[in-house]
Amino acid sequence: MLTRIQDLAAKLAPRLIEIRRHIHSHPELSGQEYQTAAFVAGVLSSSGLHVQEGVGKTGVIAELQGTSQDNRLLAIRTDMDALPIQERTCLEYASRAEGIMHACGHDVHTTVGLGTAMVLSQVADELGGKVRFLFQPAEEIAQGASWMVKDGAMENVSAVLGVHVFPSIPAGSIGVRYGALTAAADDLEIIIIGESGHGARPHEAIDAIWIASQVITTLQQAISRTQNPLRPVVLSIGKISGGRAPNVIADKVQMLGTVRSLHPETRAHLPNWIENVVANVCHTYGASYQVNYGQGVPSVQNDYALTQLLQSSAEEAWSSDRVQVLPEPSLGAEDFSIYLEHAPGSMFRLGVGYKDRIINYPLHHPEFEVDESAILIGVVTMAYAAYKYWQQD
Repeated sequence: MLTRIQDLAAKLAPRLIEIRRHIHSHPELSGQEYQTAAFVAGVLSSSGLHVQEGVGKTGVIAELQGTSQDNRLLAIRTDMDALPIQERTCLEYASRAEGIMHACGHDVHTTVGLGTAMVLSQVADELGGKVRFLFQPAEEIAQGASWMVKDGAMENVSAVLGVHVFPSIPAGSIGVRYGALTAAADDLEIIIIGESGHGARPHEAIDAIWIASQVITTLQQAISRTQNPLRPVVLSIGKISGGRAPNVIADKVQMLGTVRSLHPETRAHLPNWIENVVANVCHTYGASYQVNYGQGVPSVQNDYALTQLLQSSAEEAWSSDRVQVLPEPSLGAEDFSIYLEHAPGSMFRLGVGYKDRIINYPLHHPEFEVDESAILIGVVTMAYAAYKYWQQD
């Protein structure tokens, strides 16, 4: 079966590169993937899959039924949205949409999903059960997975697999990670309320800007002294707003930031911990405050058995020296974790770096590029893992 899958994928490879380049040239922002979804639905329908559009607003679901009576349903999830970034690659198939770019590889993810569906549709008689392909919108704003789940995407699903490009490893390689793959990402708003006054007489006012700077400094210092260094926490304030004029002491400052963590226990106590730090600083200097902590997406925790399935499938397909067990997680976030609240799953890293380049630009960079030979690697790995899923207990 592996040889059959490899041969089918190799024949499809030129078409898959065409598909990827089309999607790359026509990127759409989160929640606006109308043309991408229509294109994806067309490719899936032409491959004989049952297709449902408008799932999760602009998402697409396609199903493929195997011949066995095995009731287990395997979901394969890929995402479709692009980023508000002006592309600077100068590729002939660069983005035609001003200020929008597939700078996170979702064009590759979508293509791998389509390629896997196209391959498996030709070996459906050998599949042990049903495969459900989830083409998700709005991953970049961490909303699409919830939209899809709300519309029933995970009903009766027994397991879910995903893929994400990784420019840090070369094309031709696969990375797997047991346990935590990505971080939980939460939203933070802190408002400092002081008292306005003349810039020349600070002792008659309560300087919200200065107190905000103390809050930021204290939070960063306190993380290093009070949080377990083996359970990392990253708190970044990305936006500060406050003040009316250069010679008027500000009475109100708003700070917006993100909080990343890997361990659920650590994440659970962070809202109270942050508020206590803010409260102590504000009390010292006579200010009041508001802390609004918004729960975002949880950490992706890869299932052990499904990660083993991905690793063994990739090693059989490409040899063990092309499969890396990644030693560290990423503090980036992925709303793939939402699906894992409904079924066990695992996401693997698809190497897309160029072996002969000194610099492979990172994700979300305007010059981010991928070695397109990785698409074949991703399709074979995913398709073979799907086939093997029903061969195991």
